[in-house]
Amino acid sequence: MPVKAAGWRIDPPVSVPIAARHKSAATADADPPEDPPGVSNLSEIVIQVRRDILRMVHEVNSGHPGGSLGCAEFMVVLYFKIMKRKKEFKMDGEGEDIFFLSNGHISPVFYSVLSRSGYFPIKEMNTFRKINSRLQGHPTTHEGLPGVRIASGSLGQGFSVAIGAAISKKLNNDPNIIYSLHGDGELQEGQNWEAIMYASANKIDNIICTIDNNNKQIDGDLKDVLDMGNLESKFTSFGWLVMNIENGNDINEVEIGLNNAKKMCFKGKPIVLILKTEMGNGVDFMMGTHKWHGVAPNDEQLELALSQNPETLKDY
Repeated sequence: MPVKAAGWRIDPPVSVPIAARHKSAATADADPPEDPPGVSNLSEIVIQVRRDILRMVHEVNSGHPGGSLGCAEFMVVLYFKIMKRKKEFKMDGEGEDIFFLSNGHISPVFYSVLSRSGYFPIKEMNTFRKINSRLQGHPTTHEGLPGVRIASGSLGQGFSVAIGAAISKKLNNDPNIIYSLHGDGELQEGQNWEAIMYASANKIDNIICTIDNNNKQIDGDLKDVLDMGNLESKFTSFGWLVMNIENGNDINEVEIGLNNAKKMCFKGKPIVLILKTEMGNGVDFMMGTHKWHGVAPNDEQLELALSQNPETLKDY
């Protein structure tokens, strides 16, 4: 089993052309964008990603649309504008930026963005949460889905994984950045804070961890379930550089915030971005409530939601 120096295990070693077909997937090949699109195009991608999310969870009456919708802008900007990505997916991610999704229940937005950015055919989204699909409810690695590097069903582990990968890049003299995304409710898990303490103590400064700060979790508002207090103060006290994106559902703000965070890398401190988002963003009846954390829309609700997000790219 190959292992990068003091890094994370490659299990199994995979090298898959991004546009390669999976034997059980649809026949259409995925084509990554030739050039990063401008803001108007990014807006169109975000709207299409929302449609993908809604249609996937509706098809199987299962999944997590709320947080997925809230992170659509962030994920689109990250993959289409910010990250240095190779056209060929390799599990070890050597010589490129790497992203880890810690809050794996928002897999619909992850799968949509991976597909729309060229990692696998868009028609494979039609297999979401179905038997023998590579697109399981929580991402896993043993299905061999390009773009997925960790299984993230159990919450609270993403910091540990991302920090380990960042250390591996340092040991391998790889000058690229590790990105990760975490839910704010997920921070109630204790393992996070062990990793957060470790990163600052060891000056892991090639990492940008983003907190989806929508103040909601499956059982209600954070303040009513387990109040996290002031996240900025917590991370500052743990020795991290804290940066904020006040409107995490605004494409321009997200891009500016991520670019500013990149400029602060390699200066001796790990970076955390507190991304303020709205759960269910883009669908009026899904916003302002935690109800849609893990509930799929019915036929009538889907029709209404899709009418608010007209098709911009081709539906799968």
